[in-house]
Amino acid sequence: MNDLYRPRFLPDLLIAALDRSGDRPCLFIDNDVITAAQMRDQISCYVQAFRAQGIAQGKGIATLSKNRPEVLCSMGAIMVGGYRNTPLHPLGSLEDHAYVLEDAAIETLIFDPVFAERADQLRERVPALKSLLSYGEADVGENLVSLAATFEPQRLVGPHVDPEDLSALAYTGGTTGKAKGVMNTYRGSAAMAQIMVSEWQWPDEVRHLVCTPLSHAGSSLFVPLLLRGGSMVVVPGFEAGAVLEAIERHRITTTMLVPSMIYALLDHPRFAQTDLSSLQTIFYGASPMSPARLREAIGKLGSIFFQFYGQTECPQTVCVLRKEEHDPGDLDRLASCGRPVPWVRVGLLDDSGEEVAKGQPGELCVRGPLVMKGYWNKPEETSQALQGDWLHTGDVAREDENGFLTIVDRKKDMIVSGGFNVFPREIEDVISTHPGVAAVAVIGTPDEKWGEAVTALIVPRHGAQLDIDELIALVKERKGSHYAPKSVEIVDSIPMSPLGKPDKKALRARYWAGSDRFVH
Repeated sequence: MNDLYRPRFLPDLLIAALDRSGDRPCLFIDNDVITAAQMRDQISCYVQAFRAQGIAQGKGIATLSKNRPEVLCSMGAIMVGGYRNTPLHPLGSLEDHAYVLEDAAIETLIFDPVFAERADQLRERVPALKSLLSYGEADVGENLVSLAATFEPQRLVGPHVDPEDLSALAYTGGTTGKAKGVMNTYRGSAAMAQIMVSEWQWPDEVRHLVCTPLSHAGSSLFVPLLLRGGSMVVVPGFEAGAVLEAIERHRITTTMLVPSMIYALLDHPRFAQTDLSSLQTIFYGASPMSPARLREAIGKLGSIFFQFYGQTECPQTVCVLRKEEHDPGDLDRLASCGRPVPWVRVGLLDDSGEEVAKGQPGELCVRGPLVMKGYWNKPEETSQALQGDWLHTGDVAREDENGFLTIVDRKKDMIVSGGFNVFPREIEDVISTHPGVAAVAVIGTPDEKWGEAVTALIVPRHGAQLDIDELIALVKERKGSHYAPKSVEIVDSIPMSPLGKPDKKALRARYWAGSDRFVH
């Protein structure tokens, strides 16, 4: 690439943000306070440590860790060194981790000492895994922290890369089979950061709480918030009481949550007694939120909710629903995922690739710089996902007269019952309006008469006694008889994927056990 016209990529933005912030605190974690200058120096030492290990630019590095400050240092070094990042979720199984490492051709694994046994198991399972680097003393591998401490900080310089070079292989949740490695590029990550800085609604003073894994979504806002002059407060993980306490103690102004986390905060016995007045923006996404519970949240916390819609293949911010667009008097608006950001083009397409009429459901498809390069070593799946030069998200949506999009459901979750196409999301939205319902998931189950029967699994609120016939009648009244559940089950909880989404594959498994296909 001609350097005269070389754009600024995410590593360049990170370096600029750290240089600009200087001695201001940028990270609060485990009673430690780290300034931007200290973070910059640590990243420099980690980059030198990687190079001393003989890790060449472009090689893949995986990270398996709980939340600790070294994670941000090494992830920053992975960016600045021009390496390909692949995070492993701390809750993942040995099988999942081994599959990702082998599929992504990972040669270097960085791990938290608490995962030393897992790292040793992975070294035995994955022949290509050459180097184990630990955040501290461990029984296996080399101490990365000690190695980094042997170097003197140097000025950070971004890597010389092409926009289409890979910055990360991010693996999808695998809810429809083996996880796929999404090839994220320097072009895409730079676009994501630019959109977040300019389009997301940040307060003047940013004190951002992270309660999700830093190696995953927890660090996705690090560069944007640094560019906004903000700081990050990190807790070990999500526990509703601890999150409420952290918001109050640190006077948190922003945080990013999935809907199930918001429900847990609202339902916590200390919610009403906690001072949450500092909160100015709650960024939420990853799965649809119940409009009724969103209205409840707005009533209790105010107009501080900002929704983002995206997916691993087009991360974080295809559409946004801004704070002022959350109308608590309009449940249809609260069910929306907002409108497309100006940096992408969105089309709702039918099965032949033509755009549907306004108001009709169509698959939400995307064009623009956010879109992935493809799936790693999966040309057939890549061709399907990028058919017709659109990214096909698999989400079915409708557009209203004001341009707001509402995700009706995942295409694969659609239920065909008695010849009717039924979208579970619409039923879930109706059932969740009942004051006794804490959470609900709707799936299709095999039925000899209907082909697939609409089945609702419901978690009641504490102390609530639910009338099943009343809930079925509610859906019938709001959506028609073909949407009404054929059966309702009261359950203690709904299983969640590691990304905080209802795991419908797990829910469907016991109903479809023994079937060689999952339609009836």
